[in-house]
Amino acid sequence: MDHDAALTPGLATPATLKTQAGFGRTAFVALMAAHCAGMVDLVALPVWVATLIGGLGLDAQHAGALPTLFLAGVVASSAVCSPLLLRLSARLPARALVTAGFALAAGAFYGAGAAHAYATMASLHLLAGLAVGCSLSIAHGTIGRSANPHRLFAFAGFALGAFSIAFLGLTPLAVAAHGARAFFVIVAAVMAVAALISALAFPSVPITLAAAPTAAKPRLASPVWLAIAGVSCMALTQAMLASFVARIGVERGFGPAAVTAVLIALGLVNLLPAPLAALTQRRLNARAVVLGGPLAQAALALTIAFGSGFAPYAAATAVFPAVMIFCHTYAFGLLARLDASGRAAAGPLLGGVLVKHFGYGSLGCAALVVGALACCCFARIPRSIESSGHAS
Repeated sequence: MDHDAALTPGLATPATLKTQAGFGRTAFVALMAAHCAGMVDLVALPVWVATLIGGLGLDAQHAGALPTLFLAGVVASSAVCSPLLLRLSARLPARALVTAGFALAAGAFYGAGAAHAYATMASLHLLAGLAVGCSLSIAHGTIGRSANPHRLFAFAGFALGAFSIAFLGLTPLAVAAHGARAFFVIVAAVMAVAALISALAFPSVPITLAAAPTAAKPRLASPVWLAIAGVSCMALTQAMLASFVARIGVERGFGPAAVTAVLIALGLVNLLPAPLAALTQRRLNARAVVLGGPLAQAALALTIAFGSGFAPYAAATAVFPAVMIFCHTYAFGLLARLDASGRAAAGPLLGGVLVKHFGYGSLGCAALVVGALACCCFARIPRSIESSGHAS
């Protein structure tokens, strides 16, 4: 699902167990850094897949499979490992766990850039995803236990937007100058910086779980699972299209410089949705926002996939991730006790299969279908959901 809500379903603590934590400046910076590193796929996918295709000569299907393995590792880690890690965080410092995860991911990405065998690259992508998933789950769980998860997550979204400007502005130039390996070195450096900042300043939020076994694992109501499915569908569309927007631009003859300019514009636009979500927190209905998100996504995806001119392509590409960031912030605030593993693991691989066999237009059609599924899920959520996660 993306990108996401807050805690793993198995550890969705009752409201009485939440700590309304406030964070100092250094802890705030650490949470922002952890969010940016943990959500690097949201920013990096266009360059990631384009590098694998253009720099390493992989076909769309094999190129899409590598980031898919990373995303699958994030999902698996969040679903299986993070409940254990969140239990351990009651006894072990969260700072050490988050730091170790990002440090391991840094080594895995650096190794993937140096690897020559596809199987080695695939294994290291999966390892990086598993490590990042652990760190991100704890980071988002910490945000979810703050006094205002919606607002703090909006700040994290703004930080991600600022990060995306630098990443999308510099990484394509580095890849063009130094080859495909430069991409993996840059991502490894991002993970290493996040590990260093986490080691110095990641906050510790104590969790006091009740003695009763059921207190640690309350059952989630069906509307909550529908929300997870809906955001997962949006993340699937995001991953599927974002993985190939750069290649679509290049293969339509717009040129690398023009495509890079579009990616920089994308980064600038990404600065807006999170602050906007924070400002409108008490003015917009969260259910209406998440219902409208898939429709906007599908319309933009169709424009990217079928549009012939540069202007429609550039405009749709620049605002496409903003829809996910805006809706994601509302989803996080609405369901702040759910899992932070919102990554549709099959996105890039599904997109690669479609592109290889049916062309880029098939991405738009698939986005329309997935968007309809997302709307169906969101439409079944009651108009109000109690903070305990049960429908009212």
